[in-house]
Amino acid sequence: MVPWNSFPLEVIYQVLGWLAFLSWSVGGYPQIILNFRRKSVVGLSLDFEILNFTKHWYYLIYNASLFFSPAIQKQYFEKYGYGQMIPVAANDVAFSTHAVIVNLIILSQIAMFERGSQKFSNYAIAIVVVALFSAAVCFFIALPSQSWLWLISIFNTIQVGMTLIKYFPQAFMNFLRKSTDGFSIGSVLLGFSGGVFNYSQMAVQSIDQGSWVNFYGNIGKVLISLVTIFYDSILMCQHYVLYPDKKGLTSKNSEEIKQPLICASPIDQQIKGSVKSSRQSPPEV
Repeated sequence: MVPWNSFPLEVIYQVLGWLAFLSWSVGGYPQIILNFRRKSVVGLSLDFEILNFTKHWYYLIYNASLFFSPAIQKQYFEKYGYGQMIPVAANDVAFSTHAVIVNLIILSQIAMFERGSQKFSNYAIAIVVVALFSAAVCFFIALPSQSWLWLISIFNTIQVGMTLIKYFPQAFMNFLRKSTDGFSIGSVLLGFSGGVFNYSQMAVQSIDQGSWVNFYGNIGKVLISLVTIFYDSILMCQHYVLYPDKKGLTSKNSEEIKQPLICASPIDQQIKGSVKSSRQSPPEV
């Protein structure tokens, strides 16, 4: 392992990494709590959730493999130089593991709680299937030559692609409903903070080493930070600027709106009925 040149920068690197871990990890819980309180996932895009779950699985495989496998680390040093540092930290592995668990919990809530008319789209299912098929094909391509660094780089590329598209279903749903009701803004704020901390961590490492190799050596981590910051900015704009305090209209609410604000009492109904019958009866001669 390449040593740090500056101890203060090493401390800052670790602090930023664990701040990113805390922000992104805690960021999953506001949505879980919101779903539990409402006993509903209406307003949460199911496509966003299945794409997010798949993305974190690929990211976990990449981070854990590069962090724990000496064989893959050797291939990394042979490609980028033995004077470089591994661009995956312990907080990256911890975050990926925790994110998979959190998304499993949310998927279980989707199965248990009210979903309204929402369902997984054919597009999202097709994307997940293509991602799984691509990973399987690449595994058998890498197997004969033991090209494990290339394989996990493909996994990293897939998860970056999933990151690029996973936010779109949620942002589009908010646009159609003209509301962010049902989607936790707390998760968005923490996700935005995590992106800033994550990118700053890599910048600190580059400053210490006097090299920007770690940025393209782990392009997935860089893009995750930038894409998260970009899309979370859009979601924050929707929540605070475009659709502030607007509730999504559900079928139940629409039925309630059609009912009169004040229902007639039994006495009023009897009087109304007697008046109606007197009008219908013919006058006596």
